[in-house]
Amino acid sequence: MDRSNLKKTVHKIINDQPVTDLHTHCYTPAFGSSPEPDGLLLWGIDELVTYHYLVAEVFRVVPATKLPYETFWQMTKQQQADHIWKHLFVENTPISEGCRGVITTLHKLGLDPNEKSLKNYRKWFSQQTADKYIDKVMEIANVDSITMTNPVFDDVEREKWLANPSIGDDPRFEAVLRIDPMLRNWPSAVNTMRQLGYEVNEDFSGNTINETRRFLGEWIDRQKAIYVAMSLPPEFQFPNPSNPAADRFIRDILMPLCADLGLPWAMMIGSRMQVNPSLKDAGDMVGKSDVLSVVHLCQEFPNNKFMVTLLSRENQHELCVAARKFGNLFLFGCWWFLNNPSIIEEMTRQRFELLGTSFVPQHSDARILDQLVYKWDHSRKIIANVLVEKYNDLIDVDYKVTPKMIKRDAALLLRDNFRNFVAR
Repeated sequence: MDRSNLKKTVHKIINDQPVTDLHTHCYTPAFGSSPEPDGLLLWGIDELVTYHYLVAEVFRVVPATKLPYETFWQMTKQQQADHIWKHLFVENTPISEGCRGVITTLHKLGLDPNEKSLKNYRKWFSQQTADKYIDKVMEIANVDSITMTNPVFDDVEREKWLANPSIGDDPRFEAVLRIDPMLRNWPSAVNTMRQLGYEVNEDFSGNTINETRRFLGEWIDRQKAIYVAMSLPPEFQFPNPSNPAADRFIRDILMPLCADLGLPWAMMIGSRMQVNPSLKDAGDMVGKSDVLSVVHLCQEFPNNKFMVTLLSRENQHELCVAARKFGNLFLFGCWWFLNNPSIIEEMTRQRFELLGTSFVPQHSDARILDQLVYKWDHSRKIIANVLVEKYNDLIDVDYKVTPKMIKRDAALLLRDNFRNFVAR
């Protein structure tokens, strides 16, 4: 390939390659959508502007000494959005990644991002329907499949599944069984399973192991889940002598079940919850995790598949090296506080250098449907730029880089690596 055309070719191929987004918090319209009560599909300008990234940021501009947290939370969603828009987008330059994301989304939707109020945006969004808007967003972001996150211990969502067995039957979406309390709060998980009719005990006595497996298996079947997921604190350890219930759940229940079904266990490790509870969803922080615990899992359960993303930048090099040692360890995405261009670029370059193309460089983690637009627009540019650099390194030593090769790499990175890993 002619070096002069390399950058243009790579960017076009990366932009043209459909993405299978392996982790989001978006939902099918059957779950209800904002502003419906208990609607789980969030979309539109007010949801986009009041996302917790921007809630935390606006309290840096207008601190709680001027606008108390309680006053902010008593506002309506529209009042909160107007407050954030005024202070982060009108009276200040929207240069942070969270703010830039909103601007990019509006631009890609064909709207003027320079409006001084949200009035015109609200009018435009009011003319959309949730179902057709999903198609619009997927087309703009070039996403071919959206992977939901479905927490079975969330009472509202669980009741939606039980009331409507076909709620997840939308070909644009795949489900994931989310089971955080089984490691974060085993007694609470036991209590919920008991209320649902399963004979389980905190001390694992009686038929607890078989009944818990039955509970998980039935929900995997109900959701048609493609993997099992947990978000875990930075203190997560395996093995953990101080938490025998967690070790026993992993060894006797989760790992045998996942092995039997061929399902990966996705671990998102490093979220330190509610360091500032007054911020609600915006009050979480990051902590360094124990990569050796991931290694121990890969060692002890070679027939299981592990999808892992860690929240701390300081963990990334050690995790990459661990992935070189275990074929059942699959790295994905730049999660949450890592979803910033400078860090995405660093992590993507590091992963290419240590793992070749055998990982997934990004997932959107979108909680608001509209975020698919900006997260993939921004990430594609970074992934393409790093690939150009790596291809140039090969061209420097007379290796022939071809468009066919670039298309193969793009498909692996943005779709096929994940699909192949979760295939049963």
